[in-house]
Amino acid sequence: MATGTGKEKTLYPVGLASEVPDGGRKIVEVKGMELGIFHIGDKWYAWRNVCPHAAAPVCEGVVCGTRMPSLVYEYAYGKDREVLRCPWHGWEFDLLTGKHLAEEDGVRLRGFEVRIINDEIFVAI
Repeated sequence: MATGTGKEKTLYPVGLASEVPDGGRKIVEVKGMELGIFHIGDKWYAWRNVCPHAAAPVCEGVVCGTRMPSLVYEYAYGKDREVLRCPWHGWEFDLLTGKHLAEEDGVRLRGFEVRIINDEIFVAI
């Protein structure tokens, strides 16, 4: 489904929203790129399945939470179901923003807009 010309993006169908439960994911291929489609609460996210560290299939990693900044000997857990951990080296990324949790120099996952239209999932590229 094309949305127009110029800088407008094209919508690519990748599956049905009803097939991806809350907290779930689906790995798809669009335009030669492998993407992870994630359903978190009432939001949808699409991330390229390539870790910026070592090109691992990051979207196949564990979805979890992480330790939050806290005092010495205090271990506060947070961001439950909002962290994607790379399966190769454990790098953690915020599923809502794509940002690496420990790096402050702009390391992040490459993301794409997701639209749900009549139960169909589309990725805008």
